[in-house]
Amino acid sequence: MAKHQYQTEIGQLLQLMTHSLYSNKEIFIRELVSNANDALDKFNYLKLTDAQFKDMDWDPKIVIRFDKDDNSISIIDNGIGMNEQDLMDNLGTIAKSGTKAFVEQMTGDAKKDSNLIGQFGVGFYSVFMVADNVDVITKKAGEEQAYMFSSDGTGEFEVKPVTKDEHGTIIYIKLKEDEKEFHDTWRVKEIVKKYSDHIPYPIYLKYETEETTGEGDDAKTETVTKFEQVNDATALWRLPKSELKDEDYIEFYKTLSHDSEEPMTWLHTHAEGSLEYTTLFYIPHTAPMDIFRADFQPGTKLYVKRVFITDDEKELLPLYLRFIRGIIDSEDLPLNVSRELLQENRVLANIKQASVKKILGAIKKLPEEKFDRFIDQYSKLIKEGIYTDHTNKELLLDIVRYKSTKVEGMTSLDAYVQRAGEREGETDKHIYYLIGEDENILRHSPLLEAYKKADIEVLILDDKEIDEIVTPAIGAYKEWELKDISTIEAPEALSEEEQKELAEKHKKITDKLKEILGDAVKEVKVTTRLSDSPSCVVPDSSDPMAGMAHVFRQMGQEVPDLPLVLEINPEHEMIQKLEKIKKQEKLEAAAWVLLDSAKLAEGLELDDKAAFARRVTDLLGKAL
Repeated sequence: MAKHQYQTEIGQLLQLMTHSLYSNKEIFIRELVSNANDALDKFNYLKLTDAQFKDMDWDPKIVIRFDKDDNSISIIDNGIGMNEQDLMDNLGTIAKSGTKAFVEQMTGDAKKDSNLIGQFGVGFYSVFMVADNVDVITKKAGEEQAYMFSSDGTGEFEVKPVTKDEHGTIIYIKLKEDEKEFHDTWRVKEIVKKYSDHIPYPIYLKYETEETTGEGDDAKTETVTKFEQVNDATALWRLPKSELKDEDYIEFYKTLSHDSEEPMTWLHTHAEGSLEYTTLFYIPHTAPMDIFRADFQPGTKLYVKRVFITDDEKELLPLYLRFIRGIIDSEDLPLNVSRELLQENRVLANIKQASVKKILGAIKKLPEEKFDRFIDQYSKLIKEGIYTDHTNKELLLDIVRYKSTKVEGMTSLDAYVQRAGEREGETDKHIYYLIGEDENILRHSPLLEAYKKADIEVLILDDKEIDEIVTPAIGAYKEWELKDISTIEAPEALSEEEQKELAEKHKKITDKLKEILGDAVKEVKVTTRLSDSPSCVVPDSSDPMAGMAHVFRQMGQEVPDLPLVLEINPEHEMIQKLEKIKKQEKLEAAAWVLLDSAKLAEGLELDDKAAFARRVTDLLGKAL
């Protein structure tokens, strides 16, 4: 017998499960039945595609067995089963990124963490809310040796070889003394009907009850064993929409996704014609925790004629729709289609293309409150889609939303264009934007001053990592060109001749400042883009590396810092006074303060914060 220590994260999770205040303990049945369903699906696929199993007699089922004398309940399936390595991977360690993401979110506050449990759904580990001890006896299809995993939900678990005749899994749950409600067959039947009625395999309750036969003196009471099917065992997605209620869709979603929240919306489609297929897609109310991890768990299952094929293929839908939970069931794919060929299959490609359009169409039609929630949860993924899905780019551009200097909340590109078109005398078709990491810093950026003065709307893009890649790639929206205001001349700019005259007029101070600042800036020049601030900094858009920045980010590499250009406002009192300063020491201190304060206004890091603080203190002391 091998004893093993749980990973630290699993230990935390089990501690929370054992002592949590979580009130919805019944979901452990939903989770374990759902796992049993997956095991049956996987063996069903093997039986149809693997010669080793094709001629085997197999009656797929899930059995929930009660033993009041032993204070136990068991959940049994004759699915694919597990070997020793599977037990270690699935029960002894955090194999799925979602579980790890869940643990990383835990706060240590039992009440708050209980809400997280409900949001995430914790699969097998939920059993420790009701169990003193759990034994998992399992045998993998096609293998001789069976194994037993045992744990009391504390720091250790054991795995040892055992004997078992049939492939599949038995989860034996020794209930806590105060969890006797799960001996009540009516209670468990109610739970199965609520959560698992549409599991497509029969679910039986096996229990003993007393029955009386005969009457009067001839009456006899005897103990009989009941074997009662309690679910419909129909594939919900195959039923006509007219036969289904909202409650049916919602409970099926919870079984499918292990999410305790109701979905934001769902989309059920049955297509006939050149292709015949059924799809049922859900948008979760809260974004799955692992959607920004490289090892995210896909949310869409592929079936062929109701036979489960795979649930780990990440390309059934485009990657930017990886938050979707649902099912694709095709009548036209071969049962033995290899997973390697799925991406190249024309049938699946056509289903995928049609499904994407329907999903995006459903998102556009969400009522306002749900749409706002969708944007809050999935905005980054929609932007990802704009960059990667050229076929549906226009649809995605209609969905995406941005913050703005003109309106509260979020705005669409279409609304921006309408507002801009209504401005009196508006002739240029430009959508202006500013990119950064902090909304507050962006809204107070000196670069906005000329646009505010000219009453021109600017979009505030504060998802810098993705916005810097995606937004330049948009190019234009309905013939309106997108422009980054940090790389262009401000509105109502001077003519080329007037700019030359202004630069010449203030050449003395710009030359002095460049001499003092040296390599800290590429150039110092005067600007008319500022009205309230003495200076600002902008990246040198003429630098060859400027056009490569998005390529570096795509490759996950650090982007080299672009040379900065310091622009000064010749109308500002500070600049006018600087032009009259005679003392070199005072001019040098002022020059560095001018540069560093401009960098701070754009949210940039200072090279020497201590020196900046010292210079500000010195200048303030002299001024006072």
